[in-house]
Amino acid sequence: MQTGATFNAEELRARFNPDGSPLRRQQLRMLEMVAELDRICRKYDIPYFLYGGTLLGAIRHNGFIPWDDDLDVGLLRQDYLRLMEVLPKELPPHIAVQNNDTDPNYFYFFAKLRDRRSLLEEESPYDRVFRERGVFIDIFPFERMHLWTHLVAEPLQGHTFKIFRTAKNLGWAMRKIRFITWVNRHVTFPLLRFISRTTGGRTLTYDYGIPFHIVYDEKDIFPLTTHEFEGLQLSVPGDSHHMLQTQFGDYMQLPDLDHVTGGHVTKLEFYDE
Repeated sequence: MQTGATFNAEELRARFNPDGSPLRRQQLRMLEMVAELDRICRKYDIPYFLYGGTLLGAIRHNGFIPWDDDLDVGLLRQDYLRLMEVLPKELPPHIAVQNNDTDPNYFYFFAKLRDRRSLLEEESPYDRVFRERGVFIDIFPFERMHLWTHLVAEPLQGHTFKIFRTAKNLGWAMRKIRFITWVNRHVTFPLLRFISRTTGGRTLTYDYGIPFHIVYDEKDIFPLTTHEFEGLQLSVPGDSHHMLQTQFGDYMQLPDLDHVTGGHVTKLEFYDE
């Protein structure tokens, strides 16, 4: 695995996410949630992995990228479904699982864990209609399929975002969005999934309903291993180096810090610690 980062971690922390700053408090809430997720996955033998910018943070910083305000984990779809079954009975009361079943207005096809002791608003307006609106981490299902079936599916659910953005009557728009989401979830996407399974689709990408895609090589992910993340040992892909190199290039090199932009949080409130 690539090593040799030349930055000063304490200087980065002091500049971007010092103790007590809103971003650091948000990161600590996310860390608490991923620790609970890790505990539950270990208990039920459910494999998950950090990926994307969260994986980059783990490998380069042994934790969050100092200016990062999200946390992403992934699972194969069959493991994701098992996790959705056990989370409601295992999570402490101050953490909620948010998915199509727990929130009637939630029209994403991936889940979130939400901290109920906070309020977070992003630049995008979609979460304004969600039941749970606290600090969150994202849980993405991945599935093997023909890539063309995902390309077919992307605009089918992606259209709901346009409906929301252009709505003059949000109540009517949400009724239409809920209907489209139901049809896609129970009819269209199962049909595409059946086609892929019966004809040998093997491309690993986001599950149907997520209106964008990135293709991963399973040989980079499995078998999984662990890596330090903010003092925890969390699950990561077995060949994180190749995975990150493919996605980010020279991933151990810091970007131009004078042009680093923060996340998309416009409002952040904490109710207690």
